[in-house]
Amino acid sequence: MNAVPAKKSWLILSHGFNMDGRASSQTITDKIPYLLEAGIQPIVFSAITGIKDQRFPHRQFLAWGPAAFRFDFRHWIANQYGRGFIYKLLTSVVSVLLAPFIALEKLFLGYSSQWSWAMPAFMHGRGLVKSGKVDLVFSTGGAWSAHLAGLWLKKATGAIWIAEIHDPLVIRKDPNDQGFEKPKNRDARFRHYLESQLAKYADQVWWFTEGALHYAKVRNPNLNTPNNAHGFMVLPGAEPPGGLSSAKPHTYSDKLNLCHFGSLANDRSLSTILNALVPLFKKYPEARDLIRVHAYGAPLDSLTIDAIQSLGFSDVLQSHGRLEKDPDTGKSGRERVVEKMQEADVLILLHGNDEWCAEYIPSKFYEYLWTGRPIWAITHRNPQLDQMLQDRGAYLSLEGDKAGISMALERIWLDWQQKQLRIPGGKPIGVKQAVYKILSEVQKNKESI
Repeated sequence: MNAVPAKKSWLILSHGFNMDGRASSQTITDKIPYLLEAGIQPIVFSAITGIKDQRFPHRQFLAWGPAAFRFDFRHWIANQYGRGFIYKLLTSVVSVLLAPFIALEKLFLGYSSQWSWAMPAFMHGRGLVKSGKVDLVFSTGGAWSAHLAGLWLKKATGAIWIAEIHDPLVIRKDPNDQGFEKPKNRDARFRHYLESQLAKYADQVWWFTEGALHYAKVRNPNLNTPNNAHGFMVLPGAEPPGGLSSAKPHTYSDKLNLCHFGSLANDRSLSTILNALVPLFKKYPEARDLIRVHAYGAPLDSLTIDAIQSLGFSDVLQSHGRLEKDPDTGKSGRERVVEKMQEADVLILLHGNDEWCAEYIPSKFYEYLWTGRPIWAITHRNPQLDQMLQDRGAYLSLEGDKAGISMALERIWLDWQQKQLRIPGGKPIGVKQAVYKILSEVQKNKESI
């Protein structure tokens, strides 16, 4: 990898840095070894929610707003004492004390809770930039407070500023909506403004999908024009999760285990899978005792809970919750997750059904690729994701296509019975390629910025 001769010292603004199992954390922490390899000297600013890194200067700041303080405090207490009695007692007391101030903050501002972390990040960052200890500011999120701090630093100091947008800042409503209309919701309206500021003031800014870059360019035609941001697309990839060195050979058990990892919501619900099981069980009654759906990493959404009750599937779906660090074995939550991933017969990837799916690829997709297990993806309006899945021989269904989803599930059932589940093709998408892309873009444009 080519190092960047100039701009060696990077101030990295990342609210959720080193938070075990958090996608917004992993996206930046996975890059760190390659940045170090390239000769970059990072200084990291984050909230207190993660574990302090010892490899380089890592300063953790409490947010100044009450809602963010409560959020950060909960995670800090969990890191220090676990989620037992002390956690419940202290977080309850803090929540009660802060409740009136949080109500006022919501009334007068209406922003997402982590916005106020931008204030300490800016105040401390300004001193570093002014003293010449920082050559470049890199905001990444996740929480948009990092980008707000980056914007303030750019305006106050003129520092070189590069920005990594995880999820689209502007959420469109339908395929005909280009995102020009100012939202009524105050947080959404501020994100709309922030995107325009990124396009105007950042030196480099990148998105994680072709769709997100496309719509950002539509809204901000000044991207990639002189004196404005250079915008491009980077596939974030993922490092082998949990220290995975190689995919384990698969062993068929007496159950077909379909496993989902990550968050669930009514627009990204396992009820889609449960409803598809009904016609399969009618056609193959023996499947009722042989198929199990496992949910890891998040509470069940209300549609899934309703489906379990109405269909009598309490034994079919097993919810395991979030896998945290195991104090007995010392394994991190990420290590425990990858073990469960490799035990799966098929990994479920739920994309969702909102319009923003056209600009979004679930981060779990990149981790799934390392496990060597077949993926069953139900996607929505994202040709880039569909193509990557097809290239790897995944089982692919389209959101809302009940017949297609049922056919894919039957195909999986028949393949499992014959012990011929699809073997994924292609290579995983690592993080080194993402870091190389970022460094090469910075190098390419260093004279102009």
